[in-house]
Amino acid sequence: MSDGTDNINRSVLPIPTRPRTGLITYDAKDPESKYPVIEQLRPPKGAPNVLVILIDDVGFGASSAFGGPCQTPNAERLAAGGLKYNRFHTTALCSPTRQALLTGRNHHSVGMGGITEIASGSPGYCSVLPNTASPLAKTLKLNGYATAQFGKCHEVPVWETSPAGPFDAWPTGGGGFEYFYGFIGGEAHQWYPSLYEGTTPIEVHKTPEEGYHFMADMTDKAIAWVGQQKALIPDKPFFMYFAPGATHAPHHVPKEWADKYKGKFDQGWDKLREETFARQLKLGVIPSDCQLTPRHEQIPAWDEMPEEMKPVLRRQMEVYAGFLEYADHHVGRLLDSLDQMKLTDDTLIYYIIGDNGASAEGTLIGCYNEMANFNGLAALETPQFLMERLDKLGGPDSYNHYAVGWAHAMNTPYQWTKQVASHWGGTRNGTIVHWPNGIAGKGEIRSQFHHVIDVAPTILEAAGLPQPQAVDGVAQMAIEGVSMLYSFNEAKAAERHETQYFEMFGNRGIYHKGWTAVTRHKTPWLLHGETVPPFDDDVWELYDTSKDWSQANNLAKQMPDKLHQLQRLWLIEATRYNVLPLDDNVAARFDSDLAGRPVLIKGKSQVLFGGMGRLSENSVLNMKNKSHSVTAEIVVPEGGAEGVIISQGANIGGWSLYAKGGKLKYCYNLIGVQHFFAESADAIPPGSHQVRMEFAYAGGGPAKGGTVSLFIDSKKVGEGAVGATAPSVFSADDGCDVGCDTGAPVSPDYGPRGNAFNGVIKGVQLAIGEDADHPDHHVSPEEALRVAMARQ
Repeated sequence: MSDGTDNINRSVLPIPTRPRTGLITYDAKDPESKYPVIEQLRPPKGAPNVLVILIDDVGFGASSAFGGPCQTPNAERLAAGGLKYNRFHTTALCSPTRQALLTGRNHHSVGMGGITEIASGSPGYCSVLPNTASPLAKTLKLNGYATAQFGKCHEVPVWETSPAGPFDAWPTGGGGFEYFYGFIGGEAHQWYPSLYEGTTPIEVHKTPEEGYHFMADMTDKAIAWVGQQKALIPDKPFFMYFAPGATHAPHHVPKEWADKYKGKFDQGWDKLREETFARQLKLGVIPSDCQLTPRHEQIPAWDEMPEEMKPVLRRQMEVYAGFLEYADHHVGRLLDSLDQMKLTDDTLIYYIIGDNGASAEGTLIGCYNEMANFNGLAALETPQFLMERLDKLGGPDSYNHYAVGWAHAMNTPYQWTKQVASHWGGTRNGTIVHWPNGIAGKGEIRSQFHHVIDVAPTILEAAGLPQPQAVDGVAQMAIEGVSMLYSFNEAKAAERHETQYFEMFGNRGIYHKGWTAVTRHKTPWLLHGETVPPFDDDVWELYDTSKDWSQANNLAKQMPDKLHQLQRLWLIEATRYNVLPLDDNVAARFDSDLAGRPVLIKGKSQVLFGGMGRLSENSVLNMKNKSHSVTAEIVVPEGGAEGVIISQGANIGGWSLYAKGGKLKYCYNLIGVQHFFAESADAIPPGSHQVRMEFAYAGGGPAKGGTVSLFIDSKKVGEGAVGATAPSVFSADDGCDVGCDTGAPVSPDYGPRGNAFNGVIKGVQLAIGEDADHPDHHVSPEEALRVAMARQ
């Protein structure tokens, strides 16, 4: 542990270069010529390496380290040599937790009151990190740490996710990381991820059939990075942020890992909660007087589920459990590499098992493609549909999520789930801290109340570094977390984080010296169309968690004065940390026009060029729920056209304009449930041509179908009907590509490899409204770009 005494003023970053002092001689051979050696920037002596592991969407009652049914031997291994924190809390959602973790400030203080996709102009919800809250990684880097991030980054404002940047919010831009390998967004297709190295998009040249999975891939990269660091600069400590997409949906895992759990969930989620609760009592991660909270009536009982559905439901949980164990296995590989390099003793490790509680976003019966629910189209996935795909759950063709009942069980013994910031089921996550050189105890439990904003100040204190007063010339707001270091070697130390507010989508809570006042405002699995009460009509609950560990006994009626006191405290804290005004209109916030956030593409048309790709949905003209056209100038080789001209989305939903067997073809993929096609009668002749797709939207609201017409050089050559469309989103990470279809393929006509167009693509114009109504307009890329710019 560093004592921080190296006589360097580290409160202003970057550390100013020391001015030259002393005698200046004319000739270096002069005996009086003296100058200092070149200094290398390093942290104070004794500063440890730091590894922060953040698993995604895992409830308190999932991991075996905290009594859950999913085997996590490497979490247990760390816990046996370190500490378990059983009152550690997150924000109830991913982007907010991650921004809070990486800055040491409350999520609304740093503009991340929700995920980036629903950012609004309100300061607490804008998704823009203020320059007064420089991230932890940057502070560490400017003090001499080597820094790297692997896995998920969901903190980039959506209008800044394109290859054009700016990259201020990317890990290797303004995030303070020298190296990044991972994906930008809320989730990734684990078999076909859209990856970046730094800010450069890269393609994976290995298929799932050849053994590819992102969890293994990112671990390989992390092991290689730390090995290189210690081989080349062994005296320089590292800060590694290891944030897998696991176990966020889609629950993708090699079949053999899911098969390890065959039959282990046949008893259903209600019995599983009881079994987990018993293990938690035995482990001591909950006190002996803790109560198992009852299942809410909104969550169906296992016995209420149709018998014919239960094989699918069981398999959903088997796949999830295998996914968590698989993720822990690769964490173990990383830990093994530290052992082999003899770095473990001097590495402060946080293993945070979940950035929020388990996710209930998979509907009451689960889903094969979670994008169905995000589009309000969950009804398309009928029980029969799910049963027919039971054997594919977790595989490359699926984008699966489990049923709400399993999520509730994974949060045992608490109420509710992810998104519900009011109750511990959404915010309490088992956390392990391991640091042999700094922690004397082994296998001990710590029960002080802590929050994810406490990680950053803990790391700074362990490294002997001050919280910076200014970074890049900008005065910094104070870190709002409380260092946990006081509790490392003092099991009975009085907790120092005495007050903490919670808020997500109007679900609200306040913790103060053991008491909690909470109110649930929205239901996490009802992503569309829920009727919610006015905020003032929300029903508040009161719990004394110094006696009632799991928030089981509501004291609101018995102690109205105490409840009122805490409600008032919540309002004070909400005002202090930018929570107000409350905004529960999530659907409107997905619409950039209503939310008031910038959009990358303005106007009614967009020109793209051959070779452009990895364009997120926020980087491409939004053509959903309206008539539109796609026009491309291509050169067809003598042997005939073949391959993708332009595509958007993935096998879970999207569209593609391509050549198949020489003919022009269009595919609309409706959330992986149905495919609609249109095809030209004849082949596209060799030479330069304009090909065009017109989509005449049926109208009458979102998600309707339409008619597709295909043209070659203004002549209509084909037509087809599209029965329905996705109104909101195709894919979280698989974007738009010109000249190919990277990732999971949109159309079943071609695969994920070798689908590139075999000719030349001069340019593609996307258009909506009046700009789409020019079938005789021969588009040159230069002219289309000039016209589009003039119209803007």
